[in-house]
Formats: sequence, structure tokens, C-alpha cells
Amino acid sequence: MPVKQPRPDELDAIETASRDEITALQLARLKATLHHAYANVPHYRKAFDAKRVHPDDLKQLADLAKFPFTVKKDLRDNYPFGLFAVPREQVVRLHASSGTTGKPTVVGYTRRDIDTWADLVARSIRAGGGRQGDIIQVAYGYGLFTGGLGAHYGAERLGCTVIPMSGGQTEKQVQLIQDFKPSIIMVTPSYMQVIIEEMVRQKIDPRETSLKVGIFGAEPWTEAMRRELETKAAIDAVDIYGLSEVMGPGVASECIESKDGPVVWEDHFLPEIIDPDTGEVLPDGSEGELVFTSLTKEALPMIRYRTRDLTRLLPPSARAFRRMGKIVGRSDDMLIIRGVNVFPTQIEEIVLAHAQLSGQYQVQVSRDGLMDEIEVHCELQPGFDGTNSQERQAIAMWVQQRVKKLVGISTRVSVLAPDSIERTLTGKARRVIDKRPK
Repeated sequence: MPVKQPRPDELDAIETASRDEITALQLARLKATLHHAYANVPHYRKAFDAKRVHPDDLKQLADLAKFPFTVKKDLRDNYPFGLFAVPREQVVRLHASSGTTGKPTVVGYTRRDIDTWADLVARSIRAGGGRQGDIIQVAYGYGLFTGGLGAHYGAERLGCTVIPMSGGQTEKQVQLIQDFKPSIIMVTPSYMQVIIEEMVRQKIDPRETSLKVGIFGAEPWTEAMRRELETKAAIDAVDIYGLSEVMGPGVASECIESKDGPVVWEDHFLPEIIDPDTGEVLPDGSEGELVFTSLTKEALPMIRYRTRDLTRLLPPSARAFRRMGKIVGRSDDMLIIRGVNVFPTQIEEIVLAHAQLSGQYQVQVSRDGLMDEIEVHCELQPGFDGTNSQERQAIAMWVQQRVKKLVGISTRVSVLAPDSIERTLTGKARRVIDKRPK
């Protein structure tokens, strides 16, 4: 589908700068960030001293490798405000994770941090094809989750009309799309699937709505998912990336004219790729764990934060900054099944390749004695309710064989009726159920 090309005067000057200009800005901001963290955060002072490194030791960007990593446990150990680099009275907003695996991770923002965040999400929406005056339906969750408010403030900063729908209430989501006619929706890709299903249930053709662009984030998704959403809804599907610890949505975002991976906004975040086992910095193009250092954050500077996301850094294309490859998975979401590394996104690619299957799937892992077992639940597309048991068995065998060939493991596969798999209406899809004893 044709897309509108941005005019050069619509871009921030730094988006078309030379590599030397970008590097010089990064070095100046990185030096200031390291000094800010060392002077104001006891955790960083202790961690730097333990590695016998000082902010003054940074002479070039490559020297960042001398500094310690920050991990999620550091945020939990310093709960709630121990990593803040400004007095709590200067923090104008707090966000936090759900804390389902322990204490929540708390992040804070100064007024300037909020402004920077809004600017970067506005830049991201503009990269995705949004322009002043567009109507944007924000279907990310609001509240302590950064998605809803992050998208909201960025859309307003760009000059868009915002529908602050939040997640859930799928029938109402569809009603507002029909009544208010937004051209852009910001939502998780898995929940966009649910919205499309509801349109079909209401006998609305998803390809005939006002939506032109979907800006999808908050969970890994594949090129197969992009094709599925673009075909079913007749939209451009672009990827926005972020995480609460580093800022929220808008750390990187895809450009609609290229759709070749999210552009990292390198004037505010310095990315590295490391070997997840050794911590060694890898060259651009190598697959490994993504690490970010914030360059402009005041309340919560992040030094070499290990995201656990596995990807590659790619050369610039539509902008002067480097890009991220698609997230292939998370090192902490990776399943090891009989010695084979398995990511849910590998299963997603296979399920979406069959014309009779919807994009909904779930991987269930159990243990029989000493042997791990994996079962893939997938479901038929709406309209294939009448598929008989023999046909379902043939589809299951097709998925089974593809998983064996492409992933390298044996599985059981169940092909279920449409709408059999639980839908996540307010956040990220639950793709894996691990029933193995801890």
C-alpha cells in the first residue's frame, strides 16, 4: 500500500545528521550521564568503585564496556526509590511493573524527562506515518504500565487527536473505530488480532475501516504477524519498541517508508549488543542481548541496562541512526526443551504460515519423569468451524512436522475451534504456560 513520505523539514535535524555529529553528541551526553549517576546514586557509585572505574575514564564511546551492567534485580533491590538520581520531590510521575515475579520495578520521571519522552514518542508516531491532526486510538493499558500514557502524551505532542481508550472492552474499541474514525491505532499486536476478530463477529470488514496505520509494540512479534495484520486490516503495521526501565514506548520505532526494523533514537539512548553468557560486546550485525544506556534521563539514569531482548544492530536506512532487527525472543523467555533453545516467536511463524489457522496459539510445557514435553495449541480461523476431525488431524500433523524440521523438537499439536484459546484483553498475550516443577 502506498505510504506518505516525510518531508525533510518534518524531521528533527539530528535524524539526518552525520555519524560524526551523532557520535560527538553521544559522547558528551554519556560523560554527563555517568557523572550524574556516580554523584547522585549510591548503587552506581558502589558498582563503579567495585569495578575500579570512574566517569573520568570514559574517553571514547567504546570505553563504556569498562562500566558495570544494570539488571532488573538492581531496581528491585533498591525498591522503591533507591536508584533515583534527583530528590524525590523533583519526580513528577511514577510508573511500575506488575511485580508478578517479585517486587515491582519502579521508574520515575522529572518534568524534563516527561517532555523528552513525549518528544520521542511524537517522533516515533511521525516515523510511523502519523501527522498533526490525525486521530489516534490508544489501546495500550493506562495506569502504572507505561504504554498508555507514553503513547498518549506523544500523540498529543505531535498535535494529534487522542482517543484514550486503554485496553479491554473490545466491543467498545470497535464501536469507537466505527464512530470516531481514527486513522491510527496504538496497541499490542496480539490485542489487534482480538479487535479484528470482534469486527468479523460484528460482520464489519476490517479492511474497510478508517484505520490506515497500526503502531504495535509491548511484545515480540514476527514478520508473519505483520503480514497477517496488514492483510486482514488493510493497514501499514509498524513496530515501536521500548521498556519501562529505559523510558517506556518510543526508545526505538520503525519508519513507515522502509519497515525494516525500529530505528533507535541514538541521541537519547546508546545501544550495545552483548554475548548474553559472557557479557562481551559484539560487533554490529551480530545477534545477542540488547543493552541500553540512557543519555538524557534525569530521575532514573540507566547505565548498561540488560534488556534480555535478543536482536541485532543494523546500519541506518531511513534515518541517520542505527536500527534494531526484529526481537527474536527474550533470553529469560527462551525455553530449553530436550537441549534445544525454543522461542515462542518460532512457533508463531509456523502457525501463521497455515491458511486455516488464526494467529492465536499457546505453548504448554510439562515434564513426564525426566523428559520435557511440549504441546502446541492453535485454533482455526473463523469460518472453518466445520472442519472435521480428520482435517484437523492433517493440520496438526503439518504443524508438527514444520516444528520438527524448523525448530528441531517433537511436539504434540492440538487444533481447536475458533475462539478456544484465551484472549488477553488488557496487555501482552500469554503465549507460554510452563507446567514444569520449579
